[in-house]
Amino acid sequence: MEIHTGEIYGKQTASKFVMYNVLKVSKSIVTLQNIDNPLSLFETTAQKLSTSGYVRISQTPYIDLQASTPKKRKAARKPTRCPLTFDFLEERADSQRPAPILPDLFN
Repeated sequence: MEIHTGEIYGKQTASKFVMYNVLKVSKSIVTLQNIDNPLSLFETTAQKLSTSGYVRISQTPYIDLQASTPKKRKAARKPTRCPLTFDFLEERADSQRPAPILPDLFN
């Protein structure tokens, strides 16, 4: 399983579908950030990611335009393209949340 920085993975929990942004990929460690809670980060491996039920939602990064600025200004990573760019393959702009892909359980 090949994982790249900027991809979005999701997992169905008991109550909701949670999406994570891939922040960093090293040789064996993948750092994920919860899209709804940017302070929530965790590290895992690619193998654990796939065996734990995470599904790749999107290869286009998600950029939150409504994010509040932190009190301390950190050197923010600049997006590689405008957040308003519409990706016709993903059928959304970078600033729009990806639609969760849920398996069809009833058919």
